Amino acid sequence: MSEENKNEEVAQVEEVQAEAPAAVETVNPQEFLENFDWHKYEQGIEAVDEEKLKAFENALEGTVGFVNERDVIDGTVIRITDRDAIIDINSKSEGVISLNEFRYNPNLSEGDKVEVLVDKREDSTGQLVLSHKKARVIKAWDRVNNAHDTGEVVNGFVKCRTRGGMIVDVFGIEAFLPGSQIDVKPIRDYDAYVEKTMEFKVVKINHEFKNVVVSHKALIEADIEEQKREIIGQLEKGQVLEGVVKNVTSYGVFVDLGGVDGLVHITDLSWSRINHPNEVVELDQKLNVVILDFDDDKSRIQLGLKQLTAHPWEALSSELKVGDKVTGEVVVLADYGAFVEVEEGVEGLIHVSEMSWSTHLRSAQDFVQVGDKVEAQILTLDREDRKMSLGMKQLHPDPWTDITTKYPIGSQHTGTIRNYTNFGVFVELEEGIDGLVYISDLSWTKKIKHPSEFVKIGDKFDVQVLELDVEGRKLNLGHKQTKDNPWDAHEVTYTIGSKHTGTIKDKNDKGATVTLAEGVEAFAPTRFLDKEDGGKLGKGDTVDFIVTEFSKEYRRIVVSHTSIFKEQERRNVKAAAKKAAEVEKATFGDIGGLADLKKKMEADSKKKKK
Repeated sequence: MSEENKNEEVAQVEEVQAEAPAAVETVNPQEFLENFDWHKYEQGIEAVDEEKLKAFENALEGTVGFVNERDVIDGTVIRITDRDAIIDINSKSEGVISLNEFRYNPNLSEGDKVEVLVDKREDSTGQLVLSHKKARVIKAWDRVNNAHDTGEVVNGFVKCRTRGGMIVDVFGIEAFLPGSQIDVKPIRDYDAYVEKTMEFKVVKINHEFKNVVVSHKALIEADIEEQKREIIGQLEKGQVLEGVVKNVTSYGVFVDLGGVDGLVHITDLSWSRINHPNEVVELDQKLNVVILDFDDDKSRIQLGLKQLTAHPWEALSSELKVGDKVTGEVVVLADYGAFVEVEEGVEGLIHVSEMSWSTHLRSAQDFVQVGDKVEAQILTLDREDRKMSLGMKQLHPDPWTDITTKYPIGSQHTGTIRNYTNFGVFVELEEGIDGLVYISDLSWTKKIKHPSEFVKIGDKFDVQVLELDVEGRKLNLGHKQTKDNPWDAHEVTYTIGSKHTGTIKDKNDKGATVTLAEGVEAFAPTRFLDKEDGGKLGKGDTVDFIVTEFSKEYRRIVVSHTSIFKEQERRNVKAAAKKAAEVEKATFGDIGGLADLKKKMEADSKKKKK
């Protein structure tokens, strides 16, 4: 401090002393300062007369450059170093504040006015100690409350990330910025906002817990709301606007039109079929869209992207006609057929009936899969309705053209079992040539209830052509006809009255099915299942049977187990009757001899008497 300033200060102090009450002892500040041992005071070596010290402070009050500790006053930045800011508060010395306290204000420059707290008028080195951070905290709550009440826009320094949002320094108070309040669009990179100064609105204060919540989104929404009203007022169907892709979902894309959101449905993104919108657009992409429709209050806006380009059917070559061969990719598959994209946005349907010459229809999945490249012929072409039907089988010769030559009646072939029903099986002789084998033509001997008992799908199968209907494209086949008719031999083997060993295969109320030698099946009525001991034969029993009936025409054999012992009984009864008759005859003969002997003896007796 210069000598001139000191003299001026002393003069001011003396003037104050002259006006002070008589009860206060006057003290010469200059003399007090020169004689006071500050070192001993700081070290606590020499006690200070409190009354004198108080009198000295009272004398200094009101003098130029006098400040009280804990005062919050305005200072001026007069110089900035690499680490500190030098602050002038119009006192006898300048204060030094670390630049760390100004991190929220990276643009601090010389001449700026800043709030400071007088921490100490002098430290151990005689330096004035100031704090900008403490000053901000003291006044922060007043400012925060005022900003909340008035809606004032405040500056805040984003210090760091935290769970669910960011920590922001506002007037020296750590406020919370929720992630949802950073921007109107979803934030994907929070770190991009760290250590940035931004404008905020104070939206909530909790005085009990000293919590402050701020929002940057509220400022944007206010601006957007104004833009939104302006845009909505000008919306018209067919209008083309530029927007930014805000969100991508499985069903469509949300586009920001400058404060107003619209939806481009997945079907309006491309003339071609797509599986997901991200095949066409990406987040934050700028694109032009056309307004297709909106509701009465224009809160739901339907947009289109593909409508900005001509429909592919309009660009379809005029030379393309029915009968032409085309190549395309299978884009959609259903049981009834496949949709093939022959050009971008132009599709044709191949019905399953047009995939093969076979009259036995199958599922389209048996012929093609999504993504397959296929060749087809145009069957119908409707440019007005934008429809096209295609066929694959037309690219191959019709196998029924020379069917009578390849498959004449009586010829034998080997095919593949493709399907069966309750009444028979379908056998594929070649692609497009199917024939039916009725269940009665499967076996000469077996009684088949369902074809699945006899064959399996995919089996190779020998057949003979029995009937051929070229016009109706029908083949009647037989399997048993490929083998000799065993009933010719059965007629000799299973004569009526012959005895054979058999096993009961199945049984019901009417009788039982009996399996004889070589798999030949016969039928035994219930009355012929009685056993000799009075019981009944059961499923799985193996016994002897007698043939009681045989029909080659109907392939029927009737057998009986009961007749075996019944016939024996009948024979035994007959034998017994014959023997009894012989015994009776012999007995009568003996009686007649005795009578003759009696007569002879009586005659002899009479002769003796004479």
